[in-house]
Amino acid sequence: MDSGLDLGLDAAALTARLVDVASVSREEKALADLVEGALRGLPHLRVDRDGDAVVARTDTGRDQRVVLAGHLDTVPIAGNLPSRLDEAGLLWGCGTSDMKAGVAVQLRLAATLTDPNRDLTFVFYDAEEIAAEFNGLKRLVEKHPDWLAGDFAVLLEPTGGRVDGGCQGTLRAQVRTTGRRAHSARSWLGENAIHKAAPILARLAAYEPRKVEIDGLVYPEGLNAVLIEGGHAGNVIPDSCSVTVNYRFSPDQSEAEALERVREVFEGFEVVLTDSAPGALPGLSHPAAAAFVAAIGTPPAAKEAWTDVARFSALGIPAVNYGPGDPTLAHTREENVAVAAVLEAEQKLRRWLTA
Repeated sequence: MDSGLDLGLDAAALTARLVDVASVSREEKALADLVEGALRGLPHLRVDRDGDAVVARTDTGRDQRVVLAGHLDTVPIAGNLPSRLDEAGLLWGCGTSDMKAGVAVQLRLAATLTDPNRDLTFVFYDAEEIAAEFNGLKRLVEKHPDWLAGDFAVLLEPTGGRVDGGCQGTLRAQVRTTGRRAHSARSWLGENAIHKAAPILARLAAYEPRKVEIDGLVYPEGLNAVLIEGGHAGNVIPDSCSVTVNYRFSPDQSEAEALERVREVFEGFEVVLTDSAPGALPGLSHPAAAAFVAAIGTPPAAKEAWTDVARFSALGIPAVNYGPGDPTLAHTREENVAVAAVLEAEQKLRRWLTA
């Protein structure tokens, strides 16, 4: 039987403990059970659970509430468990950076901040690394928005210890062509739908993405082909082809505006939306965000990806990304996090929440 989580460990040692409990997406129950069990033993917290998402809250009567959030799941293990600590102070293993170091910091703060200067909500959720339909934070937004109520939110995704404001939006669409099927020995009797896709690729190659400045942060966009599907057999002229494109758009655009831009690029072709998620404005002018940036002490940057800060933004809660770990190591076999970075993140958040 598992002995449980010792929240008396420092944040780096707790990270190792979390990493050694495998929690690939849709298989987070064992870790969620440990998190819930550890938090329910703390008298200053109210704890709720929905599926494999756990939410804990203080209720000190402060006039401001901060939400600290992080996901429990990881991508599939790549031969990088159990964790190991090397002589340089790097902790290696699946999920070290993305994002069990951030979860460990949350747990340490939840255990030790019994009288914070703001009321706190700690959110630990499942299935962030896979399709949005499974996302635990999405489920909480839909079923228990009151559990997530707050004035400001911090998502402890790895950011290299800097504050990343907002996030890009993302959409995927299929750009389709049609032709006429024929035997390839008599190709002149058909119309090759794959050949007709050549202009789609040419437009992508010629496309110049925008760089958009918002609140002093620059969000670079990108429009790229990520999948091509077409063909039936090695001796058949194909009568259909689709190029799936992924548009990472600046948060100054709505999802509808982003889709319209894609339709403009591929005018004359059928464009079918398959997936979309809004971006989030940085909101750094909000007093809570400004105070947070000042407490962290490093210049903020734009988040060059989509993250769950967009879900908080949709609830009207200003949110930023901040956490230990190098985001470029996320999902790699070589994933690791520096012990010093984990301890520093806890120290800075603690100072902000107790000053």
